[in-house]
Amino acid sequence: MYLLGYDLGTSSVKVALVDADTGACVASDFYPKAEAPIKAVNPGWAEQRPEDWVNYLKLATKSVLEQTHIDPKDIKAIGFSYQMHGLVAIDRDGRVLRDAIIWCDSRGVPYGEKAFGELGADVCLPRLLNKPGNFTATKLQWVRENEPQIFNKIYKVMLPADYIAYRLTGEICTNPEGLSEYMLWDFKDNAPATFLMEHMGYSPDIFPEVKPTFSEQGRVTAKAAAEFGLAEGTPVTYRAGDQPNNALSLNVFNPGEVASTAGTSGVVYGINGTVDYDPRSRVNNFAHVNHTAGQTRIGVMTCINGTGILNSWCKRNIAPQGCSYNEMNEIAAEAPVGSAGVTILPFGNGAERVLENREIGCSIHGINFNIHNRSHLLRAAQEGIVFSFMYGMEIMESIGMEIKKIHAGKANMFLSPVFRHTLASVSGATIDLFDTDGAVGAAKGAGMGAGIYKDNNEAFASLVKLEEVHPDADRAPYLEAYARWKECLARELDR
Repeated sequence: MYLLGYDLGTSSVKVALVDADTGACVASDFYPKAEAPIKAVNPGWAEQRPEDWVNYLKLATKSVLEQTHIDPKDIKAIGFSYQMHGLVAIDRDGRVLRDAIIWCDSRGVPYGEKAFGELGADVCLPRLLNKPGNFTATKLQWVRENEPQIFNKIYKVMLPADYIAYRLTGEICTNPEGLSEYMLWDFKDNAPATFLMEHMGYSPDIFPEVKPTFSEQGRVTAKAAAEFGLAEGTPVTYRAGDQPNNALSLNVFNPGEVASTAGTSGVVYGINGTVDYDPRSRVNNFAHVNHTAGQTRIGVMTCINGTGILNSWCKRNIAPQGCSYNEMNEIAAEAPVGSAGVTILPFGNGAERVLENREIGCSIHGINFNIHNRSHLLRAAQEGIVFSFMYGMEIMESIGMEIKKIHAGKANMFLSPVFRHTLASVSGATIDLFDTDGAVGAAKGAGMGAGIYKDNNEAFASLVKLEEVHPDADRAPYLEAYARWKECLARELDR
């Protein structure tokens, strides 16, 4: 008996096949092998083709089935993780009307600010727990005002995995967590935020039906079974955005528990058991995967767009040609803590929520041509990303989160000793690193949704901790470097 998990990321689509009895991942693969393209016609724009996601998913599914030679009928449930806040629009015939506007696209910012100004903080914050901001609802507003010929043809709008699940099942649905990503979940009423839909001129009919996160959400059709190599009738029983799903993958479900990831974007995501918010809306609040009307579970998230994408930019432009990420990490470790005075602000990938949706770009400070070399720049990039995490974590702590331990998968930037030791030392938190990923988590979420596992503890009983990272005994150099980083940020924000 197997479970299939899909992780629809920005750079690739990953598939994991999990043995439901042992919890072991028996096969996985991803496509494309190079980073998936992002179309950026104008500064601050970011789009991808949904059909590319479908093709990557087909290739990765074929690969895991060929690796294992299992009968697809033995796959008992399918789950999805996906890049959050994207916008896919289809017409009545199911045709995609335009390329998907993805999470790091900034064009919704002014529409979110306008709605917040018109509705007011007293309406938006207690009900949405955020400003309308740069989320799916405001991306749709850009389409409404700038592409009316497309908007008028829209039958349904969906998040990325909602669209892929639709291609598999023919069913169009989402869940409370998903609708909170649109910024269209009303936490006061625990229902869709019709007040914001009406304010923005949307008919509620264009949004998907809302179903529980862990539930049957459609079954693979005969057409999709032939197309994807799956068995007709296999149920889709779980879906969640990549950050709530990352928390699920690390068995983070309860108040006070914290997860982190550092891929293209970087996130610290903690669970709050009360409905609270930052008055300046610098951190995001979403319904966690186990949030219900009777059980408050809010995912409080600080997100830094310029995380792994800065590291990959450094690899292409600063590291020696042909240098691997592991070799680049070794070069970064040659520089001292604090990078001998070099400071990098990593905000070069669109508007940042933690900066109140300002787009200040990436900047490098303090270079001395007689002292510094590439090792200082590579270390300063990783330190700058960590310090941006810490900046958001301080905001999270101001609204009641206590961050003493961070759970993370040993992947992406957590593979770097510089990165993880800097994060532990500047925050004072212990970091537990686990052997898991989003696709495996999505598969186990599907097992919960199908009733194969009775709860999260049974689903993640096989979760393996690989390493504990403790703060350095002498934290002073890290805290001094962070203070310098905040001074640089303050000067940039005052411009």
